[in-house]
Amino acid sequence: MGRHGTIAGRKAAQDSKRAAMFTKYGRQIIVAAKAGGDPEYNATLRVAIEKAKAIGMPNDNIKRAIKKGTGELEGESYEELSFEGYGVGGVAVIVEALTDNRNRTTAAVRSTFDKHGGNLGAPGCVSYMFSRKGVIIIEKTDDIDEDALMETALEAGAEDMITHDDSYEIQTAPENYTAVHGALTDAGYEMVDSDVEFVPSMESAPKDAHDLKQLKKMIDILEDNDDVQKVHHNCSVDLEEVE
Repeated sequence: MGRHGTIAGRKAAQDSKRAAMFTKYGRQIIVAAKAGGDPEYNATLRVAIEKAKAIGMPNDNIKRAIKKGTGELEGESYEELSFEGYGVGGVAVIVEALTDNRNRTTAAVRSTFDKHGGNLGAPGCVSYMFSRKGVIIIEKTDDIDEDALMETALEAGAEDMITHDDSYEIQTAPENYTAVHGALTDAGYEMVDSDVEFVPSMESAPKDAHDLKQLKKMIDILEDNDDVQKVHHNCSVDLEEVE
């Protein structure tokens, strides 16, 4: 399944990084809540809350993050940053961050690329190889009717549904992501993973095992950085299976 990974791999990665994910989703909620603290009228906030609950984030943490976003509690002001570059083997990498200190985050990302054989480049150097899409992953189980799932997704505005060995991957235009996510949630479907991502139009991979390990280490360090929200890449190999 290449970069998509398996359901087991996704769940294992989420479990191992649960504490870090609380921080990341907390920041997402803070930023989303700036447009309004009621998820009934703020679809972006609703999705962020649902994703936070799906990984077991305590309700008190969620409520506190909302209050920070609406200004009821004092909180940090976060800036969105995006970095582009190459990992070993010519693998294209895009890093998205939410930070309260641009200089700190930029230095950390640049250092991580440099120390692991990568090269941080100028904006636009790799993004042309990706398309921005909403991606929703639902585990394939016996009680899911594939046709009914596809109908629900398409009626809500999805572009496509790809069937993998153990999952369904629903793709949307970015502007339709929250509507499709909401429709699937309301219909009772549980999502293993969902986000607006950079989906590669072409893939690449290091040629030897050493380079694959170095690429995986670079991606892991970037993902462990509290300021980093998401790391996208076009490696055709599932890095969760690299030891």
